[in-house]
Amino acid sequence: MHNLAICLHGLDNQVSGSDDKFFDPSKSRLARYGLLPNQEGWQPENITSELDMVILGMHAQSDNPELLKAQALGLPIYSFPEFIFEAAKGKNRIVIGGSHGKTSITSMILHVLQKAGKAFDYLVGAQLEGFETMVQLSNAPLMVIEGDEYTTSPLDLRPKFLHYQHHYACITGIAWDHYNVFPSEENYISQFEAFIKQTPKQGKLYYAASDQKLVKLINQLGNLEEWQSYEALPSKIIKNQTFLLNGEKEIPLRIFGDHNLENLSVAKKILEDIGIPEDDFFDHIQSFKGASKRMELIGENNHTNIIRDFAHAPSKLKATSEAVKKQYTKRKLIACLELHTFSSLNKAFIHQYAHTFDLPDEAIIFIDPTTVKAKGLQMITEDELQIAFQRPDVRLFSHSDELRKHLFSINWTDTNLLLMSSGNFGGLSIEHLKKQII
Repeated sequence: MHNLAICLHGLDNQVSGSDDKFFDPSKSRLARYGLLPNQEGWQPENITSELDMVILGMHAQSDNPELLKAQALGLPIYSFPEFIFEAAKGKNRIVIGGSHGKTSITSMILHVLQKAGKAFDYLVGAQLEGFETMVQLSNAPLMVIEGDEYTTSPLDLRPKFLHYQHHYACITGIAWDHYNVFPSEENYISQFEAFIKQTPKQGKLYYAASDQKLVKLINQLGNLEEWQSYEALPSKIIKNQTFLLNGEKEIPLRIFGDHNLENLSVAKKILEDIGIPEDDFFDHIQSFKGASKRMELIGENNHTNIIRDFAHAPSKLKATSEAVKKQYTKRKLIACLELHTFSSLNKAFIHQYAHTFDLPDEAIIFIDPTTVKAKGLQMITEDELQIAFQRPDVRLFSHSDELRKHLFSINWTDTNLLLMSSGNFGGLSIEHLKKQII
């Protein structure tokens, strides 16, 4: 939301907004552009008939006083995805969907388009190097959108990606997530079924051939001509670096992992569909470093790498762990996962993690008790985690100081650290951690 506010401000619109709390980086960025409100909380007096529209964030409740005032005044009210669609209605729309990899694929496409000098708009879920904001709107003929399957707003419980009405799209895979709004796997899968069916006859939808649930769904729906599968690009690893293989050519990459080789494959296909030649793709993708917190290398020396990833869902955890072990075969891997989302902290869902954390040499789980309390859930014990993950040596930490002391006690020679979280490990200082390990 704050990125959209900055974007619209940059287009000479008068923009104001409210939230119950402001945190960095959004707080500092809003302040830099003169958009940070004088106070936190809701001020219905700010909602007047002079407003052209109100854009509703996903977490605003249906009884929000500003929303109620806007409804009483009869103002146009758009959810975030509804507004994005209105802004992109006349554009060629590419939507990247799936339970994992959305940000990475969107980032790859944006990187290549930027390097190729093409005009485009975008919506992406992470800060990218070379891009000022996570949202851009202009008069460009093309828009690339990261399509989230989470609900739209308190007034609209449909997934966001159903609003964008794609021309080109992909689905990376289906792995049940968002237990709080999709109470069964069947209900979750049905959201992707609706997304697939939206593909127009003159459009195209790509789906990952490696995902059995997705392939099964496609086959059940008839596997139309405009639905095409994709597989990982051929590659090899030389001295801890991955190279794409294109005929006799070996193309060096700054990213790695089988899942990223799949991501690159569909990014390449979509870019070719919109006019980017294969040679240009291979040329430009060599400088792609990845998105923030997506297999992000945040520290390294001759014998240790520290890698940070957003992984928290079961499929993401497994893919990320596998990628690091495969890339660095001669190093031990110590992996630390923070369970932070409603689904991952729910005892009714936690069994979905069985055998997803098998590969690390040491498997650590961090749970912040304040997060558990804020979500109205019960704390999960170490014994429960060991049963759910089907790994008897899983260790649980619930205080950042204890986790920090444990990590400092490890001999990091020929050992990598993988940090996976959508939170912040209870306020653990990553910079301090880097200084002690690297």
